[in-house]
Amino acid sequence: MNFEVVIGLEVHTELKTKSKMFSAAPVSFGEEVNTKVNIVDLGMTGAMPVLNKSGVEYALRVCHALNMDIDELVVFDRKNYYYSDLPKGFQITQDRRPIGRNGALEIEFDGQVEVVEIERLHMEEDTAKQFHFDDYSLIDYNRSGIPLIEIVTRPTIRSAAGAAAYLERLRQILLFTDVSDAKMEEGSMRCDVNVSIRPFGSQRFGTRCEIKNLNSISNVQKAIEYEVARQKKIILSGNQVTQNTMRFDEDLKQTVVMRAKGDAVDYKYYPEPNILPIRLDHAWVESIKANLPEMPDVLVKRYVNEYQIPKTDALILVQTKPVADFFNNTVKHTDQYKQVANWLLGEVAAYLNKSKLTIDQTRLTPVNLAALITLINEGTISSKQAKEVFTITIEEGQDPNVIIEERNMKQISSVEVLSGYINEILDGNPQSIEDYKNGKNRAVGFIVGQLMKATNGQANPAVANKLVVELLKARC
Repeated sequence: MNFEVVIGLEVHTELKTKSKMFSAAPVSFGEEVNTKVNIVDLGMTGAMPVLNKSGVEYALRVCHALNMDIDELVVFDRKNYYYSDLPKGFQITQDRRPIGRNGALEIEFDGQVEVVEIERLHMEEDTAKQFHFDDYSLIDYNRSGIPLIEIVTRPTIRSAAGAAAYLERLRQILLFTDVSDAKMEEGSMRCDVNVSIRPFGSQRFGTRCEIKNLNSISNVQKAIEYEVARQKKIILSGNQVTQNTMRFDEDLKQTVVMRAKGDAVDYKYYPEPNILPIRLDHAWVESIKANLPEMPDVLVKRYVNEYQIPKTDALILVQTKPVADFFNNTVKHTDQYKQVANWLLGEVAAYLNKSKLTIDQTRLTPVNLAALITLINEGTISSKQAKEVFTITIEEGQDPNVIIEERNMKQISSVEVLSGYINEILDGNPQSIEDYKNGKNRAVGFIVGQLMKATNGQANPAVANKLVVELLKARC
């Protein structure tokens, strides 16, 4: 029997606003526990929530980027449940009227293009963070109240690879809209996966299992692949899949049952009485859309069509916004678009990986990279010299033109000057002339090598090779 996989994803993303969603406490990561919290976050009696305007703006940025229908009447609800990480005993969220509905995100994987339908995007507050030990638990309230958006797809994803591709694209959207650092390993982007299978052609959904709190895109893909195989094995053995809440064990590389899941939990939602409905100004909503940067898919098309960058390179350039921004700013100063891409994907990427830095943590500037490329194209420095100049530029922030002047690194391309060096070397190496006469072309390489030593590597290689051959022939 052949099965169709049905996948829906729920992604929670922390927004990087300066303060929390309903309080003035600062948003932070890695600070000393319980130091970035106030009475609203702790659910103290009489503490009143005040909506963070930036949190709404950030949610709208993502809604626009995902082409969603926006509800300009902001309404909050209470989601009631009792758990140790929820100090108020309820969570302020959006139930009936999410700020965004009916979005879509185009993904590309395995040579095919698909559109993932997004059901809703709603705003809410994060919970506190629990630390479990053998016989006790501790709670850090620093995370309590941090602004969250939850993005929920419809069950339209049909493979683990598709789910991973969707998360990669969504993460790019979050980074390019500048609303979150989207670091799954730090919990600022968290994913729950709903997985079921059904016979091909069936319109009825199978019994789904939910895999909670996956902390990397690769783990999402692995967890889905394992869970699909597990459910197939159960059905083919004549049994039925039980609706469970699962977790992914990274060591075992398999999903593990956390608890049985019956009917949907009744959270007894009702309107949040302390935050009245807010009518957003339509012009403000539209201004947020107008001020969005170009999204990755638009940039890729522009790089390919306008700059003739290969699509594979363009896709890598837009993986992170800082690199895409750096490319965009560099090509304002040079028309050597492919060389800019080659440098960013080659020498620059290698340096960043080795140094464990991002491009905006270095002293390299778009102006200086463009200047370096110009010096290479003009023949002022060789490719070998360019690598040395690049290292100095990225570490010290100096203008490449200044570097080559101060360090006397200009390439020697003068035929007259190089001929003088070569003739002197030939005078001292008559055997090389004899070797060339006898058809031993290695003599050319030897003379060029001696020339490079004599000029401290500043001889223009192309000019040098041509001149050496001409002068050898003249002496034969």
